[in-house]
Amino acid sequence: MNALTTQDPVNIVQITDTHLYGGNNGTLLKMNTRESYDHVIKLIQTREKAIDCILATGDIAQDASKEAYQEFLESISCFDTTTRWIPGNHDNATTMAEVASGTSACEKIIQINNWMIILLDSSILGQVHGTLASSELEFLKQSLASAEENAAVEHCLVCLHHNPVPGNAGWMKDIGLNNGAAFFKVLKKSSKAGTVLYGHIHQQLDFQHQGIRCLCSPSSCIQFKPNVTNFALDKLNPGYRWLKLYTDGRVETEVVRVSGEIFEADFSSPGY
Repeated sequence: MNALTTQDPVNIVQITDTHLYGGNNGTLLKMNTRESYDHVIKLIQTREKAIDCILATGDIAQDASKEAYQEFLESISCFDTTTRWIPGNHDNATTMAEVASGTSACEKIIQINNWMIILLDSSILGQVHGTLASSELEFLKQSLASAEENAAVEHCLVCLHHNPVPGNAGWMKDIGLNNGAAFFKVLKKSSKAGTVLYGHIHQQLDFQHQGIRCLCSPSSCIQFKPNVTNFALDKLNPGYRWLKLYTDGRVETEVVRVSGEIFEADFSSPGY
């Protein structure tokens, strides 16, 4: 496990659901995902001056191509900071690992100051919904047990792609994490695991579930409308989330969206 020391608070940037293609012309519901992603990257460059870690929480690629993953890693190299990524339902974890060879992008634990960040793979190749395999749940148990025994670790941030709590739209009922109850059962046995970070449902959320703070973040491309029965896109712009992890366990966070731009999308689409 890497252990880094930096200022207090630790500055984290989450980028999620970029849905990049191997070429620059790929679109998702008529939105060019590379163009919208580039706007988000420029926004991060403008606003975030001291990033300690970038967390990319899945659906990095829409086509699971080697070229898309390479483009992502190259694009964020401008920040000169450590990066971790995890696969989403559109990704191929094997291809991601091949592209990340020689880097730390696929490492599943990082300690920064007195925080341990744990990254989980909830993807099932070829499926929209997610699950934490028994090996992932065991990894989470062991990681949290190690944190409990390590006086240098006082707080844990757990990251995955799929929403561990059912989504807030009717059409989302079958696309989330299908063993969320088992996930929270493990978390609640730890005194240090207080925050969960995820993506997948292309929304900005911040709420408590069974005493655990749950943070979901918008996509860098299309956004999903909340509290509807059938699939619908929201007209909110793409964005990212920053988090400040304080030594005393506080987490300050905000979603920042691209402004001054109008993004084309198929707002009448019944699905994607």
